[in-house]
Amino acid sequence: MVKHSLPEAFLDSIAQRFRALGEPTRLRILKQLMDGESSVSTLVESLGLTQSNTSRHLQALYDSNLVNRRKSGLEVIYFIDDPLISRLCEIMCESELQRLETTLHAARRTAKR
Repeated sequence: MVKHSLPEAFLDSIAQRFRALGEPTRLRILKQLMDGESSVSTLVESLGLTQSNTSRHLQALYDSNLVNRRKSGLEVIYFIDDPLISRLCEIMCESELQRLETTLHAARRTAKR
């Protein structure tokens, strides 16, 4: 963890990335991209979204430097090229599972009384 003061622009950039992660559809897109690169049309089909909605979310992820893209013929292929993005998502999922397990355990203890 960085222990010195961070420039405001750096903090703004981090906040933009977290805002991009704050949308469930974008998390679904990232989850699919963690399995490998994908074209926009494949994402549309597999996630059941419209083309325009998918493109809008992909653009937000791209603008936040969470995904990258390349052209392949007429298609645009999106991918995660920073393994730390996948790890960040894994950490958040692990944290949420741990929170849910703690809540469930407390509820079971209360129910036994």
